[in-house]
Amino acid sequence: MLVDDHSLVRLGFRRLLEDDPAIDVVGEAKDGAEAVALALSLKPDVVVMDYAIPVHNGAIATRMIRDSLPATRVLMLSMHSEPSYVNNSREAGASGYLLKHALDLELVAAVKAVLESDWVPDPRLTTEPFETSAKRALSKRELEVLQHIVSGKSNKEIAGALFLSVNTVAVHRANIMDALGIHNTAELVVYAIRHGLVTLP
Repeated sequence: MLVDDHSLVRLGFRRLLEDDPAIDVVGEAKDGAEAVALALSLKPDVVVMDYAIPVHNGAIATRMIRDSLPATRVLMLSMHSEPSYVNNSREAGASGYLLKHALDLELVAAVKAVLESDWVPDPRLTTEPFETSAKRALSKRELEVLQHIVSGKSNKEIAGALFLSVNTVAVHRANIMDALGIHNTAELVVYAIRHGLVTLP
């Protein structure tokens, strides 16, 4: 299954993959919400997921898919080689991470590889260990709250959008800041954008 918000990119991926007789493209989605719904319906072996998609970014969509379909593998595609993006993808349950500008040669091989391995990194990625300032990975609900914070919504507005109490949103906000070691909203927004935790509005 292909997930990318550009129809021409999906068409290119489809042609590349279907040139291999062992691969069938069973569906396409243009955003994170559509990706989750379609994956639950089609139950594909592999999802080729762009990181920078609307509604839910690729990491959030991957976490949601893998929570319901643990056997489905996700190959993340991204323009970003920064360790934080790779780490977010891996923590979300992706089985591979491929830099988008390298697709002409490696997409078919990577799709096959994620079925055989727990982790298939792009060979151009740094292999050195890296530190993240996060003390722990954010939960799915915390990532949803963070997305609304970055969109500039107040606790009351977030509570209305997510059907939570204002107090619960305030607790989530405090827990997010504690998990990331951040002490104000401006820092939080910058961190979330820089580390690919949210989809920009």
